[in-house]
Amino acid sequence: MKIIVAPDSFKESLSAKAVASAISKGILKVLPKAEIMQIPISDGGEGLLDALVEVLGGERFSVFVKDPLLRKIKAEYAIIENGKTAIIEMAQASGLVLLKKSERSPLHTSTYGTGQLILDALDRGCTKIIIGIGGSATNDGGMGMVKALGGKFVKKNNQDIGYGGKALADLYKIDLSKFDKRIVNCEIITACDVTNPLTGVNGASIVYGGQKGGTADQLKKLDNNLIHYASIIRKNLRIEVETIKGAGAAGGMGAALLAFFDAKLVDGIDLILKTLRIEEHIINSDLIITGEGKIDEQTLNGKAIVGLARIAKINKVPLIAIAGKLGEGIEPLNNEGIHAVFSIVDQPMKLSMALKNADKLIENLIENIMRTLTIKF
Repeated sequence: MKIIVAPDSFKESLSAKAVASAISKGILKVLPKAEIMQIPISDGGEGLLDALVEVLGGERFSVFVKDPLLRKIKAEYAIIENGKTAIIEMAQASGLVLLKKSERSPLHTSTYGTGQLILDALDRGCTKIIIGIGGSATNDGGMGMVKALGGKFVKKNNQDIGYGGKALADLYKIDLSKFDKRIVNCEIITACDVTNPLTGVNGASIVYGGQKGGTADQLKKLDNNLIHYASIIRKNLRIEVETIKGAGAAGGMGAALLAFFDAKLVDGIDLILKTLRIEEHIINSDLIITGEGKIDEQTLNGKAIVGLARIAKINKVPLIAIAGKLGEGIEPLNNEGIHAVFSIVDQPMKLSMALKNADKLIENLIENIMRTLTIKF
């Protein structure tokens, strides 16, 4: 029996590679002779770097950057294709995973560190950058990233507005006179994990700001700030970003990449799956097991497991998905090629315990699933 094990990461708990390992252990308890192919995936967020470098090779670089709260940390990125293409994972420098729960604050977090990674790649001669923008801790519309590359965001008195989504309320003018000119000759491909617009009820702040630590009142203010931000971009750059699909990704990072970098936004999971040539492996497989930290109605909006399921459906290969948490609105997933969905939590427990023991919970769940699948009547 050939089984493809292709999970995304379980945020705040396990990397995609660690999830794949736990799934495989569960399978082998029941089917010790099973042929297992582990293919950790990503939708553009955490795990993008590992997923692509695993296949494409390349050299990793460690760089000192500022984290979402502007503290000095080390972050990694990779350069492939004879030193011309950089792979940057935003979560490495500006990710939610870098903050304690008590530190989450979309009013103050910044994308400056991601800009520093881009700057380092340019300094090393890269002329193409693939950047994954999932898993962010930010809601600053990518302002920090642009600042790291020389852009200025000023008040009426020509003073810098500061950092974070809160500061956008004071924005009067954008000055790109000292913005790094090398960007013009650099191809930017953005692996985007969502299709949300920048503002409104489906926008960056309202939909995702809560998980980044924002209260209901703060999210309304942040949304208004992004509306204002979009109006200044419209006025200064004559570019419309507010309603474009994907502009709301990563707290508005999508909008900044469109407006300041002339980036191409692509579906993150499509980019990953094509690069990994995963369909070639699926064709001859008997079963696919995938998963991510949470599966809910948002999973349909460009998340990794749905992209994988659609390929599985075309090739008529059954797919099972697991998650740390199941939310509402998952019924439509069955129409996308997901045959069954399971939560790894097998008894009432605190979230901290579920996160701590996720690998063992995954292993136990998969063992039980495989025992069920091998029942002979």
